[in-house]
Amino acid sequence: MDRTTKNVAVLGSTGSIGENTLQVIANSEGKLRATALSAHTQLDRLIEQAIRLEPDFVIATCPEQAEKQDWKGLPSHCELLIGEKETETVVRRTEIDIVVTAIVGAAGLQSTWAAVEAGKIIALANKETLVMAGPLVMTLATATGATILPVDSEHSAVFQALHAGNQKEVERIILTASGGPFRDHTPEKLKEVTVADALAHPTWDMGPKITIDSATMMNKALEIVEARWLFDLDPRQIEVVVHPQSIIHSMVEFIDGSIIAQMSPPDMKLPIQYALTWPHRQPSCGRKLSFDEAFNLEFEPVDRERFPAVELGMEAARLGGTSGVVLNAANETAVAGFLENQIKFNDIVPACRYVFDQHPFEATPSLNGLLKLDRWAREEVSRWICT
Repeated sequence: MDRTTKNVAVLGSTGSIGENTLQVIANSEGKLRATALSAHTQLDRLIEQAIRLEPDFVIATCPEQAEKQDWKGLPSHCELLIGEKETETVVRRTEIDIVVTAIVGAAGLQSTWAAVEAGKIIALANKETLVMAGPLVMTLATATGATILPVDSEHSAVFQALHAGNQKEVERIILTASGGPFRDHTPEKLKEVTVADALAHPTWDMGPKITIDSATMMNKALEIVEARWLFDLDPRQIEVVVHPQSIIHSMVEFIDGSIIAQMSPPDMKLPIQYALTWPHRQPSCGRKLSFDEAFNLEFEPVDRERFPAVELGMEAARLGGTSGVVLNAANETAVAGFLENQIKFNDIVPACRYVFDQHPFEATPSLNGLLKLDRWAREEVSRWICT
């Protein structure tokens, strides 16, 4: 890590986080280099990125899509690798300094695990890794010397605010939530929500799965579990507040009553850059707050009757064990069902609750045990959808 230029592997480079990461790398004045890029289905876009950034490795994780793709435009010096296992191989390479895990969902666990196992610096945008296997991942990171830095705007804000004190002085952390597009909807009105309605986020530009999670507030449920393991907190130290403007990304309250907040516009470039350049700060290509015009910052408590996903996240954080993997798998399957118009918007969380409550809980599962339960939960939700 003493080289002037740091080599970065961007897993999920064609998604929202991946695209923002590449902009941060381009703005780094040679301090960062995109050495490896991966994508699952957006392979035309992957080739465009390869032409522009000239990485050493390009990984197409879906063999079926890769076989259909015309790779003639890929620069000759780029080594084309095919299959999900290739991401695990590449992140272990000695020349890779930083791994950005921007693959959405449970699919990102194995490659993140490989990076942790290799002792890399990991810019973690895949919250599902810690939701599914938080204790195992953090224990492994301690053993290998891997550094896990949060990219989620909320967890980046907490990470930055924690520098104002020490762990023993933390009273609680407060994760902020935009409330999504339906924070004022009645339960009756939520029954009428369409896919198009749910994809219209008021402040953030994200992919469909994350946008739906914001609308149900399941994103906050998953973030509660992630924060519990990432920051080694008692679940009772984690709270959520609705903040519609998405300017304060999260806060830390210390035992003396001081609350330290991190503020910036809703732009993912800042938390991405902070993870890639930590412990230093660099000029950013992201937006900055302007105080030339007046603006308001509002806060309100979460309506847990309207958004029961938050309580599910609290339970998963308290219980630990297999709770997180089941909650995440159930949610991914239910969201996919909603996006395919198989279930209604207000069926997503009940489907998750059903599977969460009936799953065979284990307090100290193995990684293989977690992966088996991931598959089980998906099958159970699929059955729930079909009934």
